[in-house]
Amino acid sequence: MIMQIADVLPPGRVAEFMERLGGAAAGFHPGAMTAGWHARGVKNNEQASGEAAREVAGAVEQALLAHPVFKAAARPKRLVGLLVSRYGAGMEYGRHVDDALMQGVRTDLSFTVFLNGPEAYEGGELLIEGHDGETAITLSAGSAVVYPTSSLHRVAQVIRGERLVVVGWVRSLIRRADQRELLFDLDTAVAQLRQSGADRASLDPVLKVRANLLRMWAED
Repeated sequence: MIMQIADVLPPGRVAEFMERLGGAAAGFHPGAMTAGWHARGVKNNEQASGEAAREVAGAVEQALLAHPVFKAAARPKRLVGLLVSRYGAGMEYGRHVDDALMQGVRTDLSFTVFLNGPEAYEGGELLIEGHDGETAITLSAGSAVVYPTSSLHRVAQVIRGERLVVVGWVRSLIRRADQRELLFDLDTAVAQLRQSGADRASLDPVLKVRANLLRMWAED
């Protein structure tokens, strides 16, 4: 399941991050330095390692973990490896699959949080492969996309401007993608029942099913 989530970061926060990352404290360096051997040859971007980047990555992590849609879709136990990545004109990240283990933690989901939108650059689409071809994603500033780490994917070459994102990975409480999707559907059904004013007698059986599926499937 590929999930696009709007407004993970409010506009004021995005503007603050962009300003922080524009200074020397961001400490951008070639992104290939952090890539595994299989991705190093196709990774042409820049990543930040300075104090500003650490603060931005930490704030993005907090925002994701507080966002109800992200929590329902990802069932996060832990986020790992958050990076601030920059793509200038001519930069791209070729076809690859992300590492299964990062910092000794299994990675189930990948995410990209966009710090600027498509009006700031041309090209630079995130392209995720599936059985029906590639899905191209470019979102507005402050939005996020979450997708299976098992997917082959790439970032198309930036033709003009600069693409700035925060990327990272999720160790989910629910290992299997189909189980996460079923639980997300149940959460959606519960929310719709509550909005329609359903009484407790209608909600209780659905809540029981959700709780017992979590009990069966969760790896705490």
